[in-house]
Amino acid sequence: MADEEPKYLRRQKPVEIKRRKFSRQAWKTYLRVTMWTAVGLAGAGAVYQCGRFLLTSPEMALLHPDQISLEGNHYVTPESVRKVFVRDRGRSVLRIPIAERRHQLETISWVEQAAVRRVLPNRIQVEITERTPIAFLRDGGDLSLVDAHGVILERPLEGDFHFPVVTGMGREMPLEDRQQRMQQFSKFMQEIGSVKREAADQVSEVDLSDARDVRATLTDFTNPSASEAADLNQPAPVLVHFGESDFAGKYQTFIEEFGAWQDRAGRIESVDLRFSREAVVNQDGTPSASQVLAAKGTPGRLR
Repeated sequence: MADEEPKYLRRQKPVEIKRRKFSRQAWKTYLRVTMWTAVGLAGAGAVYQCGRFLLTSPEMALLHPDQISLEGNHYVTPESVRKVFVRDRGRSVLRIPIAERRHQLETISWVEQAAVRRVLPNRIQVEITERTPIAFLRDGGDLSLVDAHGVILERPLEGDFHFPVVTGMGREMPLEDRQQRMQQFSKFMQEIGSVKREAADQVSEVDLSDARDVRATLTDFTNPSASEAADLNQPAPVLVHFGESDFAGKYQTFIEEFGAWQDRAGRIESVDLRFSREAVVNQDGTPSASQVLAAKGTPGRLR
Protein backbone atom coordinates (compact mmCIF):
# COMPACT_ATOMS: atom_id res chain seq x y z
CA MET A 1 0.00 0.00 0.00
CA ALA A 2 2.85 2.27 0.79
CA ASP A 3 4.27 1.68 -2.67
CA GLU A 4 1.04 2.77 -4.33
CA GLU A 5 0.97 6.19 -2.67
CA PRO A 6 1.95 9.13 -4.95
CA LYS A 7 5.44 10.32 -4.55
CA TYR A 8 4.47 14.03 -4.79
CA LEU A 9 2.37 16.38 -2.79
CA ARG A 10 -0.86 17.65 -4.21
CA ARG A 11 -1.04 21.35 -5.05
CA GLN A 12 -3.15 23.06 -2.56
CA LYS A 13 -5.88 25.45 -3.68
CA PRO A 14 -4.76 29.08 -3.17
CA VAL A 15 -6.56 30.99 -0.59
CA GLU A 16 -8.60 33.86 -2.09
CA ILE A 17 -8.01 37.23 -0.53
CA LYS A 18 -11.07 39.37 -0.58
CA ARG A 19 -10.56 43.08 -1.31
CA ARG A 20 -12.97 45.87 -0.82
CA LYS A 21 -14.24 47.21 -4.14
CA PHE A 22 -14.64 50.78 -2.94
CA SER A 23 -11.62 51.76 -0.98
CA ARG A 24 -11.03 55.30 0.19
CA GLN A 25 -8.55 55.95 -2.65
CA ALA A 26 -11.03 54.64 -5.24
CA TRP A 27 -13.76 56.91 -3.92
CA LYS A 28 -11.49 59.94 -4.39
CA THR A 29 -10.76 58.95 -7.97
CA TYR A 30 -14.41 58.41 -8.82
CA LEU A 31 -15.34 61.70 -7.21
CA ARG A 32 -12.66 63.57 -9.12
CA VAL A 33 -13.78 62.08 -12.45
CA THR A 34 -17.39 62.91 -11.69
CA MET A 35 -16.55 66.51 -10.81
CA TRP A 36 -14.50 67.08 -13.97
CA THR A 37 -17.22 65.50 -16.09
CA ALA A 38 -19.78 67.84 -14.58
CA VAL A 39 -17.51 70.82 -15.13
CA GLY A 40 -16.94 69.80 -18.75
CA LEU A 41 -20.64 69.40 -19.42
CA ALA A 42 -21.39 72.74 -17.80
CA GLY A 43 -18.66 74.43 -19.84
CA ALA A 44 -19.90 72.87 -23.07
CA GLY A 45 -23.40 74.04 -22.28
CA ALA A 46 -22.17 77.55 -21.55
CA VAL A 47 -20.18 77.65 -24.81
CA TYR A 48 -23.20 76.42 -26.73
CA GLN A 49 -25.47 79.05 -25.22
CA CYS A 50 -22.90 81.78 -25.77
CA GLY A 51 -22.36 80.75 -29.40
CA ARG A 52 -26.09 80.59 -29.96
CA PHE A 53 -26.47 84.09 -28.56
CA LEU A 54 -23.64 85.51 -30.68
CA LEU A 55 -24.85 83.91 -33.90
CA THR A 56 -28.63 84.20 -33.56
CA SER A 57 -29.44 86.95 -31.09
CA PRO A 58 -31.12 90.09 -32.50
CA GLU A 59 -28.69 92.13 -30.41
CA MET A 60 -25.87 90.89 -32.68
CA ALA A 61 -27.74 91.24 -35.98
CA LEU A 62 -27.22 93.80 -38.75
CA LEU A 63 -30.73 95.22 -39.03
CA HIS A 64 -30.42 98.83 -40.21
CA PRO A 65 -28.21 100.62 -42.79
CA ASP A 66 -27.18 103.06 -40.08
CA GLN A 67 -25.23 100.25 -38.45
CA ILE A 68 -22.70 100.49 -41.31
CA SER A 69 -20.30 103.40 -40.82
CA LEU A 70 -18.24 104.73 -43.73
CA GLU A 71 -14.98 106.67 -43.59
CA GLY A 72 -12.59 108.03 -46.23
CA ASN A 73 -15.16 108.62 -48.95
CA HIS A 74 -15.55 111.78 -50.95
CA TYR A 75 -17.02 110.62 -54.25
CA VAL A 76 -18.12 107.10 -53.28
CA THR A 77 -21.72 107.29 -52.11
CA PRO A 78 -22.86 105.53 -48.91
CA GLU A 79 -25.65 103.87 -50.92
CA SER A 80 -23.15 102.07 -53.16
CA VAL A 81 -21.35 100.73 -50.09
CA ARG A 82 -24.53 99.62 -48.30
CA LYS A 83 -25.66 97.69 -51.36
CA VAL A 84 -22.74 95.33 -50.80
CA PHE A 85 -24.16 94.36 -47.38
CA VAL A 86 -27.81 93.93 -48.43
CA ARG A 87 -27.59 90.12 -48.29
CA ASP A 88 -26.34 90.37 -44.69
CA ARG A 89 -29.50 92.08 -43.44
CA GLY A 90 -30.71 90.26 -40.31
CA ARG A 91 -27.52 88.22 -40.01
CA SER A 92 -25.18 88.32 -37.03
CA VAL A 93 -22.14 90.48 -37.69
CA LEU A 94 -20.01 87.43 -36.82
CA ARG A 95 -21.48 85.57 -39.81
CA ILE A 96 -20.59 88.31 -42.31
CA PRO A 97 -17.67 87.23 -44.57
CA ILE A 98 -15.36 90.21 -44.11
CA ALA A 99 -12.79 89.28 -46.80
CA GLU A 100 -15.49 88.68 -49.41
CA ARG A 101 -17.21 91.99 -48.67
CA ARG A 102 -13.88 93.83 -48.87
CA HIS A 103 -13.24 92.33 -52.30
CA GLN A 104 -16.71 93.38 -53.46
CA LEU A 105 -16.16 96.93 -52.25
CA GLU A 106 -12.95 97.15 -54.26
CA THR A 107 -14.88 96.38 -57.44
CA ILE A 108 -16.51 99.82 -57.14
CA SER A 109 -14.62 101.92 -59.69
CA TRP A 110 -13.74 104.77 -57.33
CA VAL A 111 -12.52 102.44 -54.54
CA GLU A 112 -8.81 101.68 -54.65
CA GLN A 113 -8.56 99.95 -51.25
CA ALA A 114 -11.13 98.99 -48.62
CA ALA A 115 -10.96 97.80 -45.02
CA VAL A 116 -13.94 96.16 -43.28
CA ARG A 117 -14.09 95.59 -39.50
CA ARG A 118 -16.65 94.20 -37.07
CA VAL A 119 -17.52 96.46 -34.16
CA LEU A 120 -19.35 94.44 -31.52
CA PRO A 121 -22.11 94.00 -30.75
CA ASN A 122 -23.77 94.84 -34.09
CA ARG A 123 -21.90 97.34 -36.25
CA ILE A 124 -19.73 97.21 -39.38
CA GLN A 125 -17.02 99.78 -40.01
CA VAL A 126 -15.88 100.45 -43.59
CA GLU A 127 -12.83 102.55 -44.42
CA ILE A 128 -11.96 103.20 -48.06
CA THR A 129 -9.20 104.86 -50.04
CA GLU A 130 -10.49 106.48 -53.20
CA ARG A 131 -8.71 106.55 -56.53
CA THR A 132 -7.06 109.77 -57.68
CA PRO A 133 -7.95 110.83 -61.23
CA ILE A 134 -5.22 112.50 -63.26
CA ALA A 135 -6.97 113.19 -66.58
CA PHE A 136 -10.24 113.33 -68.44
CA LEU A 137 -10.81 110.48 -70.89
CA ARG A 138 -12.68 111.09 -74.11
CA ASP A 139 -14.08 107.82 -75.41
CA GLY A 140 -16.34 108.55 -78.34
CA GLY A 141 -18.90 111.05 -77.09
CA ASP A 142 -18.35 110.24 -73.39
CA LEU A 143 -16.08 112.20 -71.10
CA SER A 144 -14.97 110.25 -68.03
CA LEU A 145 -12.09 110.39 -65.59
CA VAL A 146 -9.10 108.05 -65.48
CA ASP A 147 -6.43 107.39 -62.85
CA ALA A 148 -2.74 106.51 -63.16
CA HIS A 149 -3.58 102.77 -63.29
CA GLY A 150 -5.86 103.15 -66.31
CA VAL A 151 -9.06 102.63 -64.30
CA ILE A 152 -11.93 104.56 -65.85
CA LEU A 153 -14.02 106.50 -63.31
CA GLU A 154 -17.50 107.87 -63.73
CA ARG A 155 -17.66 111.63 -63.34
CA PRO A 156 -19.31 112.52 -60.02
CA LEU A 157 -22.19 114.95 -59.93
CA GLU A 158 -20.14 117.22 -57.72
CA GLY A 159 -16.48 117.88 -58.33
CA ASP A 160 -14.26 120.54 -59.85
CA PHE A 161 -11.50 118.95 -61.91
CA HIS A 162 -8.86 120.65 -64.08
CA PHE A 163 -7.08 118.00 -66.14
CA PRO A 164 -5.91 117.53 -69.72
CA VAL A 165 -8.08 115.38 -71.95
CA VAL A 166 -6.64 111.98 -72.87
CA THR A 167 -7.65 110.24 -76.09
CA GLY A 168 -6.58 107.12 -77.95
CA MET A 169 -7.89 104.50 -75.52
CA GLY A 170 -11.23 103.33 -74.18
CA ARG A 171 -13.07 100.72 -72.15
CA GLU A 172 -12.54 98.09 -74.82
CA MET A 173 -8.77 98.32 -74.36
CA PRO A 174 -7.34 95.82 -71.83
CA LEU A 175 -6.62 97.31 -68.43
CA GLU A 176 -2.94 96.38 -68.71
CA ASP A 177 -2.57 98.46 -71.90
CA ARG A 178 -4.48 101.37 -70.39
CA GLN A 179 -2.23 101.27 -67.34
CA GLN A 180 0.90 101.33 -69.50
CA ARG A 181 -0.32 104.38 -71.41
CA MET A 182 -1.41 106.26 -68.30
CA GLN A 183 1.95 105.63 -66.67
CA GLN A 184 3.57 107.12 -69.75
CA PHE A 185 1.21 110.09 -69.50
CA SER A 186 2.01 110.56 -65.81
CA LYS A 187 5.74 110.46 -66.54
CA PHE A 188 5.29 113.02 -69.31
CA MET A 189 3.38 115.43 -67.07
CA GLN A 190 5.90 115.12 -64.24
CA GLU A 191 8.91 115.74 -66.49
CA ILE A 192 7.57 118.82 -68.25
CA GLY A 193 6.39 120.13 -64.87
CA SER A 194 9.98 119.95 -63.65
CA VAL A 195 10.97 122.32 -66.46
CA LYS A 196 8.15 124.81 -66.05
CA ARG A 197 5.70 124.95 -63.19
CA GLU A 198 2.73 125.99 -65.32
CA ALA A 199 3.50 123.44 -68.05
CA ALA A 200 0.62 121.19 -67.00
CA ASP A 201 -1.83 124.06 -67.53
CA GLN A 202 -0.57 124.43 -71.10
CA VAL A 203 -1.39 120.82 -72.00
CA SER A 204 -4.85 120.75 -73.55
CA GLU A 205 -5.05 117.21 -74.94
CA VAL A 206 -2.81 114.15 -75.10
CA ASP A 207 -3.22 111.41 -77.69
CA LEU A 208 -2.04 108.04 -76.36
CA SER A 209 -3.13 105.88 -79.26
CA ASP A 210 0.54 105.20 -80.10
CA ALA A 211 2.32 103.72 -77.08
CA ARG A 212 5.68 104.96 -78.46
CA ASP A 213 4.66 108.52 -79.20
CA VAL A 214 3.07 110.92 -76.71
CA ARG A 215 1.30 113.53 -78.83
CA ALA A 216 0.35 116.55 -76.77
CA THR A 217 -1.62 119.60 -77.86
CA LEU A 218 -0.12 122.66 -76.18
CA THR A 219 -1.78 126.07 -75.88
CA ASP A 220 -0.88 129.62 -74.82
CA PHE A 221 2.22 129.95 -76.99
CA THR A 222 2.86 133.27 -78.71
CA ASN A 223 5.65 134.46 -80.90
CA PRO A 224 8.13 136.52 -78.85
CA SER A 225 10.09 137.87 -81.83
CA ALA A 226 9.72 141.32 -83.34
CA SER A 227 9.69 140.03 -86.90
CA GLU A 228 6.76 140.08 -89.28
CA ALA A 229 5.52 136.81 -87.79
CA ALA A 230 5.14 138.54 -84.44
CA ASP A 231 1.88 140.04 -85.63
CA LEU A 232 0.42 136.56 -85.79
CA ASN A 233 0.29 136.25 -81.98
CA GLN A 234 -0.36 132.61 -82.53
CA PRO A 235 -3.15 131.59 -80.12
CA ALA A 236 -3.88 128.35 -81.95
CA PRO A 237 -2.93 125.07 -80.26
CA VAL A 238 0.24 123.30 -81.40
CA LEU A 239 0.44 119.51 -81.69
CA VAL A 240 3.82 118.27 -80.45
CA HIS A 241 5.20 114.74 -80.92
CA PHE A 242 7.31 113.95 -77.86
CA GLY A 243 8.08 110.31 -78.60
CA GLU A 244 8.48 107.98 -75.62
CA SER A 245 11.39 109.41 -73.61
CA ASP A 246 13.31 112.55 -72.60
CA PHE A 247 10.15 114.59 -72.24
CA ALA A 248 11.84 117.25 -70.12
CA GLY A 249 14.62 117.85 -72.64
CA LYS A 250 12.25 117.99 -75.59
CA TYR A 251 9.88 120.34 -73.81
CA GLN A 252 12.80 122.61 -72.88
CA THR A 253 13.86 122.69 -76.53
CA PHE A 254 10.31 123.45 -77.62
CA ILE A 255 9.76 126.47 -75.36
CA GLU A 256 13.23 127.85 -76.12
CA GLU A 257 13.17 127.41 -79.90
CA PHE A 258 9.49 127.92 -80.67
CA GLY A 259 9.93 131.60 -81.51
CA ALA A 260 12.83 130.97 -83.89
CA TRP A 261 10.95 128.16 -85.59
CA GLN A 262 7.95 130.38 -86.02
CA ASP A 263 10.09 133.12 -87.58
CA ARG A 264 11.26 130.70 -90.26
CA ALA A 265 8.16 128.57 -90.79
CA GLY A 266 5.39 131.09 -90.18
CA ARG A 267 2.29 129.70 -88.56
CA ILE A 268 3.09 126.47 -86.72
CA GLU A 269 0.46 123.78 -86.31
CA SER A 270 2.62 120.79 -85.34
CA VAL A 271 6.17 120.02 -84.24
CA ASP A 272 7.76 116.58 -84.26
CA LEU A 273 10.60 116.27 -81.73
CA ARG A 274 11.23 112.55 -82.04
CA PHE A 275 14.36 113.04 -84.13
CA SER A 276 17.77 113.80 -82.69
CA ARG A 277 18.80 117.48 -82.77
CA GLU A 278 16.11 118.53 -85.24
CA ALA A 279 12.43 119.36 -85.34
CA VAL A 280 9.96 118.63 -88.13
CA VAL A 281 7.52 121.53 -88.33
CA ASN A 282 4.00 121.23 -89.76
CA GLN A 283 4.47 117.62 -90.80
CA ASP A 284 0.81 116.99 -89.99
CA GLY A 285 -0.29 119.81 -92.29
CA THR A 286 0.22 120.32 -96.02
CA PRO A 287 3.39 118.77 -97.47
CA SER A 288 4.60 122.11 -98.85
CA ALA A 289 4.57 123.63 -95.38
CA SER A 290 6.59 120.85 -93.78
CA GLN A 291 10.12 121.84 -92.79
CA VAL A 292 12.96 120.24 -90.89
CA LEU A 293 14.54 122.75 -88.54
CA ALA A 294 17.64 122.35 -86.40
CA ALA A 295 16.99 122.20 -82.72
CA LYS A 296 19.13 125.28 -82.07
CA GLY A 297 17.41 127.52 -84.58
CA THR A 298 19.85 127.20 -87.49
CA PRO A 299 18.32 127.54 -90.99
CA GLY A 300 16.01 124.70 -91.87
CA ARG A 301 15.52 122.97 -95.20
CA LEU A 302 12.34 122.11 -97.02
CA ARG A 303 11.52 118.54 -96.60
